[in-house]
Amino acid sequence: MLIQWYPGHMHKASKEIKQTLHNVDIVIEVLDARIPFSSQNPMLVTLRGDKPCIKILSKSDLADPEITQQWQIYLEQEHNVKTLAVTVEHPEKIRQLSELCHKILPDKALGGRLINTLIVGIPNVGKSTLINILAGRLIAKTGNEPAITKMQQRIAIGNGIVLLDTPGVLWPNLENKNTGYRLATTGAIKDTAINHEQIAYFAAEFLLQSYPESVKSRFQLEHLPDSEEALLKAIGKSRGCLRSGGQVDMDRVSKILLAELRAGTIGRMSFETPAVMEIELIELEAIRGEKKAKKEAKNKKQKGLK
Repeated sequence: MLIQWYPGHMHKASKEIKQTLHNVDIVIEVLDARIPFSSQNPMLVTLRGDKPCIKILSKSDLADPEITQQWQIYLEQEHNVKTLAVTVEHPEKIRQLSELCHKILPDKALGGRLINTLIVGIPNVGKSTLINILAGRLIAKTGNEPAITKMQQRIAIGNGIVLLDTPGVLWPNLENKNTGYRLATTGAIKDTAINHEQIAYFAAEFLLQSYPESVKSRFQLEHLPDSEEALLKAIGKSRGCLRSGGQVDMDRVSKILLAELRAGTIGRMSFETPAVMEIELIELEAIRGEKKAKKEAKNKKQKGLK
């Protein structure tokens, strides 16, 4: 099942971004270091053209450091793209953004002209916290719930740099179902729009495949189960999530697993690698081709009936 979540203000924000880009010198896209591909907005790739882009990998303290490094190398292969992995635990690294902007546009910096930047990112990626650190004061409202920022804000952060902040924007159709699951697992989609048990099954399968020892250690399991359902039940028994008759409360244990994954208490982990995303992109292109062929066949049939 594809997960879809696209509130009305996101549609409005997408239109505003398109209108604003021609007045912008640099695009700053904030990504979740755990899901750099799933958390980027594909709309920007076509819209920004040749404008320089800085991709900020936020929450890097929650991600697998080796995989984060892989992503930085991979992302910087794109023309005019630089990356910076940051965490709120080390605000000094975040402040390097100003220096990076000046390096990208040295002529503007030397001429004393303002560098106008557009900062974008999906919901709950840490964009507002980053802005507050850069500005040195409380500017943007922050929170652990998606869709906090509702309108554009123009913010001077010093050193001749102006940030134009936008609401967190997802895209209307998440064609790759794994992208939707990863967004939901990391908290980018509102909990009211997801089925916790369904997302927890996805997360449990991922843990068994990619970080088995981390989950075994965190939940003090003697033996690692061989299926996602068995893992959730084992965690439920370990945490006392039991109903009458000794049955595991699957909704309760699902929420516990997702909460601990998001907080990083199970360990530092990344939910996708460049290699995995290359494979998924090939699969997605095949799916698109099948859909296009079916649509063309349907249209041809309808014309033949007329």
